[in-house]
Amino acid sequence: MSSERESCNSRHFTWFVKSCFPSPNDAVAKLTSPPQPHPKYPPLATTLSSLPDDIVLDCLSRVPPASLPALSLVCRRWSRLLRSPAFSHLRRRRLLLRHTAVAIAATDLGLSTATLLDSAWHPSLFVPCFDALSLHNFHSLLAHARACSTGPRIYVVGRSATLQYDTWTASVSTRAATVFPRKKFALSSVAEKIYVSGGNSRTSAVEEYDPETDTWNVVSNAPRMRYGCIGASVDGVFYVIGGLRIGASEQNLLPRASRGTEAHAAYASSMDLFDVEARVWLRSRSVPNGGCVVAACAAAGRVYLLTSHAVEYSFWSFNARRKRDNGRGFGEWCRIKSPPLPAQLRMDTRMRFSFVGIGDKVVLIQSLNEVRGVKEGFVLVYDCVAGNWRRGVDLPEVYRRATYVGVEC
Repeated sequence: MSSERESCNSRHFTWFVKSCFPSPNDAVAKLTSPPQPHPKYPPLATTLSSLPDDIVLDCLSRVPPASLPALSLVCRRWSRLLRSPAFSHLRRRRLLLRHTAVAIAATDLGLSTATLLDSAWHPSLFVPCFDALSLHNFHSLLAHARACSTGPRIYVVGRSATLQYDTWTASVSTRAATVFPRKKFALSSVAEKIYVSGGNSRTSAVEEYDPETDTWNVVSNAPRMRYGCIGASVDGVFYVIGGLRIGASEQNLLPRASRGTEAHAAYASSMDLFDVEARVWLRSRSVPNGGCVVAACAAAGRVYLLTSHAVEYSFWSFNARRKRDNGRGFGEWCRIKSPPLPAQLRMDTRMRFSFVGIGDKVVLIQSLNEVRGVKEGFVLVYDCVAGNWRRGVDLPEVYRRATYVGVEC
């Protein structure tokens, strides 16, 4: 029996081994060589440029901030993706967005900027003025301009001209001017577009700027005309804050270029709220204690105001997050600790404040002529989470009468 089992196994094993070798007479078993590519058409390879946008965005969103300026110069596609809202969303979700403040000053050589990084101001090289904007007009533009940013690009909007400054490439270019000339108006960016209101006694038009098409369009009319107002934005709402309310009789409070035939002004101790997506105005909100709004900005889901009444000032926050549970919490005011200004300072017409929101911080920059030994460029930083103030790094002298803006990139 054992010999029969062995012979059987041997026969089956021999058949199994032979079956692994193709028969030379079997046409199906013949192996064909792979086709050779035509010399004119090299084999296709999977490269980063051949991937869809969402995968490329995912890869680019993981790059360190210092490498982004160089990547934006690789090709037009990468430049477009790096400046898209989707890229900012991915960076924000990965906690990789860098928040900073930028000071923009006009000098005899052109534009100069200073960036607040690692608790120090880093000046940049002078950037000459290009296009048809002369140096004289450049100084005039910054004297009464407002600034905001979308990603790494800063837009400086003046009475009759608009500048775009790219923080990655350090380049300056002119853009379309607003439909209506304005001075000391509200300006802010919402959802990658820019909105302006106020600053003109002849119209209450609200304009929207599209950076992709370089065009301004009127999208609504504000509930009231304002001059000297301040703009901010949170959760899709454009806030037009404070300033002077323009009425109809005397006009001595307005500059000569902005006076209408029949106008007078009084403090506008309120905020108008424009929902940019729905194109509707929400209920206006009064500023606590009235008085004059001297500085305002948005940070950490709130609008922060510094108000003055006579020689006193107070610091307030407004809950600007619109929740889905019937809006509970939205619109609540809270008085918080006032900035610790030096005792030598007092509220008067020579004092100028600027607020810049960067992440969960509010940067207060104070500018005035030297009074009682206190120089210009005094900087304070408010931590919105900890609820306390600390002394910041003073501005270099050339930037003490600059335009300031927060940048997220």
